[in-house]
Amino acid sequence: MENEISVVDAKERSRYEALDTDGHLMGFVDYKLHPGVISFLHAETLPEFRGHGVAGRIASKSLDDARALGLRVKPACPFYQDYLQQHTEYADLVRRPGEEAAK
Repeated sequence: MENEISVVDAKERSRYEALDTDGHLMGFVDYKLHPGVISFLHAETLPEFRGHGVAGRIASKSLDDARALGLRVKPACPFYQDYLQQHTEYADLVRRPGEEAAK
């Protein structure tokens, strides 16, 4: 199933969405953009797609995009907090408390 997942930034809804080959929603993460920072607020995988790596694909795509755009990351969502602890290759993106946003 992993190859059947595409992740897109649905900017008009302020969320990243995972879609199957037919365009059906599999999962999403809501975000809020601030100057120099993206906050990931809530991640959810639809029940029928859980356990297939959907949330991980959304997280890696959204974090790769944040890096490419020069954004710091505020992981308000528990899933993102756990994901970032397990995937230390993204540690440099995490905004520390009290840290000023990049200009």
